[in-house]
Amino acid sequence: MVSPRGPPRARPTDMTTPGPLLPPYGVVVGVLLHLVVYLVAVLYSYAEQLFLKKDDNKIKKQDAPALCDLHCCKDGPIRNGLIGQKPPSINPERLKDFGEEDYLNGDVKTWEMKIVSRNEELLRDALSCIPQSSSRTSLSSYNKLIRFEDISAAAFKIQCGVQKTPCMYSRLSKQYGMDIYLKKEFLQYTGSVKERGVLYLLTSLPQDQQRKGVIVASDSNFSMAVAYHASELRIPVFVIMSTSTSPARVKMCREYGAMVISYGTTAKDSQMHARRLAQENGYLYLEEEDSAVYLSGLGTVGLEVYEQVPKLDAVIFPAGGHCGLLAGSAAALKHLNPHISVIGVESESFPVLQRSLKAGHPIEDQACSNHHFYGDVSGLCFGSNSLQLTGKLVDKVVAVREEDVLISMLKLLEYERATVDAEGAIGLAALVAGKLPELKGKRVAIVICSGNLELHLLQQCIARALTLDNRVCRFSLVLSDCPGDISKLLEILAREEARVLDIKQEHVFVTSELFTAEVTCTVETRDKIHTAQLRNALLERYPTATWMER
Repeated sequence: MVSPRGPPRARPTDMTTPGPLLPPYGVVVGVLLHLVVYLVAVLYSYAEQLFLKKDDNKIKKQDAPALCDLHCCKDGPIRNGLIGQKPPSINPERLKDFGEEDYLNGDVKTWEMKIVSRNEELLRDALSCIPQSSSRTSLSSYNKLIRFEDISAAAFKIQCGVQKTPCMYSRLSKQYGMDIYLKKEFLQYTGSVKERGVLYLLTSLPQDQQRKGVIVASDSNFSMAVAYHASELRIPVFVIMSTSTSPARVKMCREYGAMVISYGTTAKDSQMHARRLAQENGYLYLEEEDSAVYLSGLGTVGLEVYEQVPKLDAVIFPAGGHCGLLAGSAAALKHLNPHISVIGVESESFPVLQRSLKAGHPIEDQACSNHHFYGDVSGLCFGSNSLQLTGKLVDKVVAVREEDVLISMLKLLEYERATVDAEGAIGLAALVAGKLPELKGKRVAIVICSGNLELHLLQQCIARALTLDNRVCRFSLVLSDCPGDISKLLEILAREEARVLDIKQEHVFVTSELFTAEVTCTVETRDKIHTAQLRNALLERYPTATWMER
């Protein structure tokens, strides 16, 4: 039967014949082009790396001194005796002016770039005519042109081993009419700024010399810094001291880790013995001098002051014979800002730097060496490098009296709670003495570089400073040997608010009348005005009172 719907429809057939499944021709060409570009990029990157390695090797051979491999220590960086800590990242602002830094495995790779500026020319001119002395046996090979790059590299390298000390606003600012900032370098582990130059010097020694060891012959801050940092770097260190050295110094040096040997009665005997031991045993004899490595380490103080105090007008440094801190820091400061005034301060008793600058060469004045109170400030002028830098870059060198230094030590102890020695206080002494009136109303930084004041000197210095500052006075008068006379004297002192420190009576060895006593009294007052008021009150009651002048 035929369906009522009609005959079934035939299915449509596909008229195309099946072929192979291949991508279009354009897609194949695009993939090939991408592959070629990728291969070219890989080859170009590999060739660029090869050229960079070759250029880097050439720069290292030309510029990097053989004795200055920039490694903090063999077993890792140190920070005040702690080994293995990763140093903090460097501040890029410090190095942006002179080169490009790669921070790889704790080392610095410096690509040298020529700086065309007035300051670079000053540094070059300052050392262009320096005679290279061959009399120095310890570090003569390190003497070369000191550059801002050297100071910045030193700052990066020693940042893991020394403190970045604060530069704080001082309460003394109001007294002297200027903004005073104190760079407290006495807070270093050994109490001295010398650590900066010593650490950079020791880490720049070749490995074979570090294994043999170093030797020094003095009881100065330099020797203390060598003793401590050489021990931390595991470098054998020997310190030769004379038998007249303070026992406290000897003990401290041994606690730092050095082998201390007492020899001879004078510093010259100790130095001769140290040189002989160095020659016999292969030690490197170190003495404080103005090699470029040492000056670069000390110059890092100038970098830090510039970073810590904005809009700085002047910086005051201790000077004297050992003016490496002044010269190195001046090189850094004048490069960063030529308008900053750099001022050095030395003692009137030993104006070694002023005489050397006037003569044009380092002078040797035996009368100013080994002064117990002034320490390194009174040392001999130790080199032409620092002297030439000081003459070119330092704006002014002033001299102060010993009385001004003592009063400065007292003010730092009273206002800043800082116990410093004469070398640390001599910068402030220039303001106490009124030698820098041009700094009124300006922003000034003072470097307090040392705090190694021996205990037996501390009491004498404070007592003498109180007398010089009119805060301790003494007077004598004759009283009748009757009951109640001394009590009347004490009533006057109490009414004038004077504190009695000492009172003595003398009955026998007197030239006055019989039945009288000579009374000597020592009192403490607030200031010079209070002392004058007390003196007037005593003279009104006792006209024959004698005031003992300082």
